[in-house]
Amino acid sequence: MATITKTKSGTWKAIIRKQGWPTTIKTFRVKRDAEDWARTTEDEIVRGVYIRRTVAEKILFSDALERYGREVTSTKKPKTQIGERYRFGLLLRTFGQYSLASITSEMVAKFRDRRLSEGKKANTVRLDLALIGHLFTVAIQEWGTGLVVNPVTLIKKPSPAKGRERRLTAQEEVALMQALSKHQNPMMLWIVIIAIETGMRASEITGLMRNQIDLKRRIIRLYDTKNNETRTVPLTKTAVEVLRQSLDNPVTDKDDEALIFPGEPGRDGVRRPYNFRKSWKTIIDRIGLENFHFHDLRHEAVSRLVEAGFSDQEVVSISGHKSMQMLKRYTHLRTENLIEKLDRLTKK
Repeated sequence: MATITKTKSGTWKAIIRKQGWPTTIKTFRVKRDAEDWARTTEDEIVRGVYIRRTVAEKILFSDALERYGREVTSTKKPKTQIGERYRFGLLLRTFGQYSLASITSEMVAKFRDRRLSEGKKANTVRLDLALIGHLFTVAIQEWGTGLVVNPVTLIKKPSPAKGRERRLTAQEEVALMQALSKHQNPMMLWIVIIAIETGMRASEITGLMRNQIDLKRRIIRLYDTKNNETRTVPLTKTAVEVLRQSLDNPVTDKDDEALIFPGEPGRDGVRRPYNFRKSWKTIIDRIGLENFHFHDLRHEAVSRLVEAGFSDQEVVSISGHKSMQMLKRYTHLRTENLIEKLDRLTKK
């Protein structure tokens, strides 16, 4: 049986004690609310369907996000941490003052619609929702909040944007290589060539150390990848030659764990990966290479592998795509190759 008592501050406290269950306490401004809650809760306990919501009702989203940042975000890759912490401010302004228990799917849906109406891309909003959703998942599964529903799972996510299809024309590639070869830092040219020849991501290239490269066997071993999966990248003859020049670069250290594309030493004297983004932007603007991102070089590399007749399994092993699904947008290239083969049969 529940005990209803009046506190010194004038509120009403409902206390439920039942053998085999933790003591449950909740405070109300009106006695009737306390009695109604006690009656409902006792009934749920008897029927075995009671869920302890007190924790979720007390934890503010702001406090939950702080804990998430401390326990979850801090374990992720540095680049991911930067992206998530950037989103923290936006989420705090929107949900920070609410308790976890009070945040509904309707509130999350309004947040989604507002972000889209502000002109944010679908993928950006999907990342916003993914962060909120994972916070609730952790709160439900690991923090004992008593929540049973993740509000993000109940709403429709924006459709993912179509993958970029931008490729280099022959003329653009010539212009790009000429401009890169004139750049004061030869690493700029080497990085771009390696991207085209291997399909590696920018962070994978600039983070390369000497002990990852085996020119004799013509391979690169990648340990710190986007998907947290080790992979071995085979090297073309062009890539081998460029890497040989990179390894012979007098500005790089010669020990096994030295970066082959180092930037200038920081205030602490440590050399970190070469940040080429500003130079890249200057170069493509100068030669008029419109709507072209550095990551498009990865698409270019994979397209060339597909056109060369590599199987999906072979392409994935080289590029490190997480699933075969990611390669679907290259299907049209194989169709074009089949048409060429059909034409050759016709000529015979």
